[in-house]
Amino acid sequence: MVYYKYHIFFCLNQRNGQEQCCCDSGAEDNFNYMKRKLKSLNLYGTKQSRVNRAGCFNRCQEGPLMVIYPEGTWYRYIDNEDIDEIINQHIINGKRVKRLLV
Repeated sequence: MVYYKYHIFFCLNQRNGQEQCCCDSGAEDNFNYMKRKLKSLNLYGTKQSRVNRAGCFNRCQEGPLMVIYPEGTWYRYIDNEDIDEIINQHIINGKRVKRLLV
């Protein structure tokens, strides 16, 4: 039995010093936006979707990143428009957003 249809993890690791990290690219704001948006669309919760914080994915140069399970689909996103496209295409319609795939 699948508890969540989609389990979405955002890298929210914060590195010290000059090292690149997803949080330097607005990952926290995009994480909060996606969570709010899914809730407003009634797509959040058991048998639907869940958005969680994750530590470093160790792919910092490719970020900001999220990964969606159970498929293990990796996305690089820039802004809320990218998040909206991932929600509309992947979460609602079950199709990967090719232009954002990592």
